[in-house]
Amino acid sequence: MQQKLMLIINPTAGRGAYKQGIGDALQILDTGGFRTTLYYTSASTDATRFAAQYGSEYDVVACIGGDGTLSEVMAGVMQLEKKPYLGYIPMGTANDVATTLNLPKNDAAAAARRILSGTAHPYDVGGFGEKDYFAYIAAFGAFTDVSYATPQDQKKALGHLAYVLQGMASLPKIVSYHTIVEYDGGVIEDDLLYGSLSNSTSVGGVVHFTEDMVGLGDGMSELVLVKDPKTMDGLGELVGSVLSQSYDSDKLMILQTKHARFTFDHPVAWTRDGEAGGEHQVVELCNYHAPLEFIF
Repeated sequence: MQQKLMLIINPTAGRGAYKQGIGDALQILDTGGFRTTLYYTSASTDATRFAAQYGSEYDVVACIGGDGTLSEVMAGVMQLEKKPYLGYIPMGTANDVATTLNLPKNDAAAAARRILSGTAHPYDVGGFGEKDYFAYIAAFGAFTDVSYATPQDQKKALGHLAYVLQGMASLPKIVSYHTIVEYDGGVIEDDLLYGSLSNSTSVGGVVHFTEDMVGLGDGMSELVLVKDPKTMDGLGELVGSVLSQSYDSDKLMILQTKHARFTFDHPVAWTRDGEAGGEHQVVELCNYHAPLEFIF
């Protein structure tokens, strides 16, 4: 008996590269025992709506798109009482989740084969406030606006280079935020350049954590806080520490927690999975322990 697979497609992701492999991917899924139904998005909320409205009718809900598309699909699946397995055919630019899961990037056929041959793993989901979710990261501060602030035409033309160029343009605008961070086991008050709660070994395609630092289904998230070094020399040393994965700077803190509460002096812009998350003066984040099973 064939299993039913829901495939949600973001036609703008990866500069439309999915067109080159969608036929092969569908044939692979069909031969492997899946009856696949396609849903194409045309607006930013479509993936969540499709997954929430129709996902319970399928054995697997998968998507073709970037991390933002996957995030929307997860948000929809989280609304279901009986949750299907989750699959992913990465066709984005940064592809942080694909890097973490070691999935083929921008190769629909190869990723479809992984849906067939992969194993379902428990996967934690982040909570943002009372009703919103994130697949792998919620963040504020330096460079976090690069993904959604980069013009779409630049993303299509330049790919990952567009993010690098946008990040360079952001350097003169780096500011610190006086922040109170409450987490499991402690409270920190300091001027921060950056803060995040994540469940990923890759952030922005540039910062990488080792696999022993991150457990995708352990019920714990990584809390990363970057204190303001006050000087450009200090900032350079801090960036070097992060890029070399040494993480030995006294201005960098990496902790594990189930919950985190951020309080600022004024509303601060956040991102969720590389997309705009709104401005907030108080943000409550949490880790939902393994509500989904992800095939990879």
